[in-house]
Amino acid sequence: MNTPSSPPLETLKDIRSMMERSSRFISLSGWSGISAGCCALVGAWLASREIAHSLAGGLEGNGSIPDALHIRLAFLGICVFSAALVSAVLFTYLRSRREGVAIWGKSARRLLWNTVLPMVAGGLFIIRLGYLHLDGLIAPACLLFYGLALVNGSKYTLGEIRYLGYAQIILGAINCWMPGYGLYFWAAGFGVLHILYGIWMWVKYEAKAQTV
Repeated sequence: MNTPSSPPLETLKDIRSMMERSSRFISLSGWSGISAGCCALVGAWLASREIAHSLAGGLEGNGSIPDALHIRLAFLGICVFSAALVSAVLFTYLRSRREGVAIWGKSARRLLWNTVLPMVAGGLFIIRLGYLHLDGLIAPACLLFYGLALVNGSKYTLGEIRYLGYAQIILGAINCWMPGYGLYFWAAGFGVLHILYGIWMWVKYEAKAQTV
């Protein structure tokens, strides 16, 4: 026999869902993470080729990486970041359109501000590391600041993103004591972890919706 409390309970669930949508940007697509991870792995492969080619020609007299290689790697990093950003925005837009949710609202602006601020600070710090030729700390700094950005922005989007941030921070901290393996940690953090996270999010939120 149905109890009279069922309709009010359903109403409360609907209100909670509406409040969740208004306070959090929940249209991040799992495919965004997968595409960003694939871009990162391609970028890591290209960077390894650049480094191997440069090392074959010998290091500078002080044993540091040549400035020309710094410039090429920086340009490659900008290209990889741009490709990952464009693909992430594209897949998020497609999901938002499919679910009828505005992609640019108050929650999206708060998410953007809380993730961009730590990354801008990290970017300035990383530029200084490169200028000082502290190359072994560049990859761990990327992972640490990116992880902090994800954790900081997680309260304005899907809560699971904080776990990706924690994983990035852990990898960055370990890499601080293993500076010679920065490219491998970079590929693991920005590549493999993004792909695994994207698959997890797609299975949890998108696969079920598409089968309904």
